[in-house]
Amino acid sequence: MTHVEINGDAPSVEALHQAAAWGFGHYTSMQVRGRAVAGLDLHLARLREASAELFPDDPAPPDGMVIELIGHALRAERDASVRVTILPGMDVMVSVSAPAVETPRPPLRVRTVRFGRDLPHLKHRGTLAQTHLAMEARRAGFDDVLFLGPGDVISEGSVWNVVFWDGDRVVWPQAPMLAGITMQVLRRTLTSLDVPQITRPISLPETAGLPAAAATNSHFPDQAIQTIDEIDFPLYGHLTTILRKGWNAVPWQAIV
Repeated sequence: MTHVEINGDAPSVEALHQAAAWGFGHYTSMQVRGRAVAGLDLHLARLREASAELFPDDPAPPDGMVIELIGHALRAERDASVRVTILPGMDVMVSVSAPAVETPRPPLRVRTVRFGRDLPHLKHRGTLAQTHLAMEARRAGFDDVLFLGPGDVISEGSVWNVVFWDGDRVVWPQAPMLAGITMQVLRRTLTSLDVPQITRPISLPETAGLPAAAATNSHFPDQAIQTIDEIDFPLYGHLTTILRKGWNAVPWQAIV
């Protein structure tokens, strides 16, 4: 079911070549279920804000137009994976593919690496380094990679946000990173459920005193983390239960 549209039309070979060859631009990725999206307003805000920063001389595509282009690209599909990319010239490319399948996943074993993405607050197309580091970690026997900044402060995973539990509260790292939409949705919903939360810098040595850790993104909002390097998180099930409760309470926003 994979197909691509640019500005609502089937793209020419020339347009696809230009989109593929020029790595400048930004995007957001979402899961559509029943023609609705968790955190659609946050996806639209991400696109607006990144467009204003990367393309300051051009007006960002209006939210209504972006929603219309997503709906058009979905055709008759009700469930799908959707990626919206803003290209130079404010062209809007919408890619539609099969929905991510939620299947039970074993707890992750991740390796830390000192690394920071360029413009880490943006979801941009420059992903070579983070992908390479994730692949290196897998070749070394780990499942993925977790990035550390100055002072060994934890920031983010390769394509996910990390979250901890300290025995009383959900703890989100404070560092230069991409604020994932799933993370933002969970924080908003957990607040509405009166689940205690805190955001603060977390150094790698500090995690040895935390009983639980998890990874979260649009494919898996509550993926358990078993170990970070040699540090074990034995009570990850408690945290993933909290995250799943929050995710199940998320209101999904319709795409007309």
